[in-house]
Amino acid sequence: MTSPDFTPIPGLLASLDLLQITQSDAVAHVRLNRPAKRNAISDGLIQQLHSAFLNLPETVKAVVVSGAGDHFCAGLDLSELVQRDIQAAILHSRMWHAAFDAIQFGRVPVVAVLQGAVVGGGLELAASCQIRVAEDSAYFGLPEGQRGIFVGGGGSVRIPRLMGTARMSDLMLTGRVYDADEAERYGLVQYRVATGEGLAKGIALARKMAGNAPMSAFAVMHALPRIVEQSPGEGLFTEALMAAAASSTPEAQDRLRAFLDGRAGKVVKS
Repeated sequence: MTSPDFTPIPGLLASLDLLQITQSDAVAHVRLNRPAKRNAISDGLIQQLHSAFLNLPETVKAVVVSGAGDHFCAGLDLSELVQRDIQAAILHSRMWHAAFDAIQFGRVPVVAVLQGAVVGGGLELAASCQIRVAEDSAYFGLPEGQRGIFVGGGGSVRIPRLMGTARMSDLMLTGRVYDADEAERYGLVQYRVATGEGLAKGIALARKMAGNAPMSAFAVMHALPRIVEQSPGEGLFTEALMAAAASSTPEAQDRLRAFLDGRAGKVVKS
């Protein structure tokens, strides 16, 4: 249940019936709303996710994504799986890519709150978010190898960058399932909390991120993933460009001045 200070966002986002989208101050909460299907991803849901992230209000500075009920997302809704020719299958996969790109490379950072099943396309969705919080109940798997199919929502690109190619191969070839502790150990998630505490943690993290300078957040979301894919020389040059762009904004200058004047806190271990 979302905190009571979150209220529905009117207009287009209110018409997306497979999602519940609310806002409190600068944080939006996008909840997958197919609990009877363990929030499995249908074509309609992936299209609505894409629309939601393309049409966030300007007042939103960070987003929390969660799933209604006991599960985050059980992956592709196999009941909707239809026979497609190769071209149609490629276009279907590219539809997922576009939706998850709108999350990873969108306007604002995103926290995924994970409980129960985080499986197949659900793990691909979680991997497109910048931060992942796992509750005790969360479990992680990629059953595509057991189903005779292959990941198609960007998992082959994003998931190995989190936990490594060998571990992803293990999940797909053997059907191995990770619990929340293993997911944290292997880099799939950054935060672990008790059952029922994930949403509060996710909202707290989103509020922190919403307070960052927009250009700094943009650099982390858009430049950092690309820098790590570049050669060292190209990466250093891109870093220099982004550092110059971020530090030259009026907001950055104000924040640096506040620190030098003693009006901003220093880094301490909490």
